[in-house]
Amino acid sequence: MVKSISLFFVWISLFISQAIYTSGKSKPNIIYLMLDEWGYFESGHMGSTDLITPNIDQFASEGMRFTNAYAGAPVCGPTRCSLLTGLHAGNMSMRVNNGHSPIRADEPTLGSMLKTRGYATGGFGKWGIGGRGTTGVPEKHGFDVFFGYYDQVHAHTFYPSYLIRNSKEVPLPGNSGTSFYEGKTHAQLEIFKESIAFIKKHKDVPFFCYLPWTPPHGLWGIDEDDPSWKLFKDKPWTAGQRTNNDAKVYAAFMHMVDRQLGEIIKLLKELKLDENTIFFLSGDNGGQAYFATRDRPHGFFAPNLNPETGKRFRAGKGSLYEGGLKVPYLVRWPGKIKSGSVSDHLFYYPDVMPTLAELTNTECPKTDGISFLPTLLSSGKQENHTFMYWELGPQRAVRKGDWKSYRDKKGNWELYDLSSDIEEQIDLAHKKEKVLKELIALAESSHQPARMGKILNQALVDKDRREAPHERNLQFKKPKK
Repeated sequence: MVKSISLFFVWISLFISQAIYTSGKSKPNIIYLMLDEWGYFESGHMGSTDLITPNIDQFASEGMRFTNAYAGAPVCGPTRCSLLTGLHAGNMSMRVNNGHSPIRADEPTLGSMLKTRGYATGGFGKWGIGGRGTTGVPEKHGFDVFFGYYDQVHAHTFYPSYLIRNSKEVPLPGNSGTSFYEGKTHAQLEIFKESIAFIKKHKDVPFFCYLPWTPPHGLWGIDEDDPSWKLFKDKPWTAGQRTNNDAKVYAAFMHMVDRQLGEIIKLLKELKLDENTIFFLSGDNGGQAYFATRDRPHGFFAPNLNPETGKRFRAGKGSLYEGGLKVPYLVRWPGKIKSGSVSDHLFYYPDVMPTLAELTNTECPKTDGISFLPTLLSSGKQENHTFMYWELGPQRAVRKGDWKSYRDKKGNWELYDLSSDIEEQIDLAHKKEKVLKELIALAESSHQPARMGKILNQALVDKDRREAPHERNLQFKKPKK
């Protein structure tokens, strides 16, 4: 009898503990900020001397920096699909980068998963995995609200005539929608305001705030009175894609999002939410060597070039070499994640969903990922991938340990030992045929035919795409030789 009573009280204690853990105030808030084309070395703490990023640098000093984080894909739409669905590129429904192609109606996302745990869910920025009039719209995939761009091509202009909230157009005053350099209402500033408003509105309940912001990517239009622009407008830089101001605006964009990051952290502290908010900060894919000149052949800001060693991740956005996949990745959670820590844990975007599932004690949909929460919290045993897989069109890539195989667009396979050749310059395919054969087999077993979502209203899809004025003129200036 005594034993039964004891067990009863143990059971009651566990029940109460679980109830406390799962109550609204005990659930951690989650913010995921993903900057479009933010390169691995494009911040002060990584050695950049041209870009001004004090808040990102402070963020890194207060959290954990990962040296082996990989995107789910080397381009915008597919990498967002991987992040939000927890699937690698061989299993994703959306594998093209045309801006509007959708995921399926029945697919779970980070938003729908966290909704099951009572989270308020909001997204602000560039969606990219289902344009309006498709099965992939965010409000049908677990997001209470999404404000910004649905079609990622629409997102390349910062002066559109409208943005979108839950598939409804929100006019932007003073914007013609025909210029990416001029207008009265800057889209990123409106997206930032909505991001802040969401956090304020849900300060008393657990929230998931997804921020896939477009800067520094896009066609580089900025307000003349923007404080970030004033820092760079007089720089003697002449590198540009279409105008000589483009590099300056890119730098101003990096400072703009850095400034806005600082405002979010300031708000979290004011609302006393900082210690109950885990904050992820990453790029969406590898950097692009924009604004290359004769003296800066790797791009004006050298996103993939290590300023200390002089070694460079090969290629860039769109490629499955390291330059297209390696991303900056920082996570901050005061009191939970060790300040100033650096981890070489090897992971990629499919791992985010199981990580958030474990963090929130939520049932996780079927994924290709592995939780890296033990690494984040420096607690428990960290499980590792036996291999990781990527594809984009005919390209394929597999990483197993330090070995990485790559299939180019013509179908030729290459093999690299990343432990000694991070630049992927020494092809060992003919010397390590057994290793290559093993990795090719893994690639072949990982690829499944895509089952895509559906377009339900082609007129809406077409309308949003026409809001990107540069679609009619994609010719960029070539670097001087």
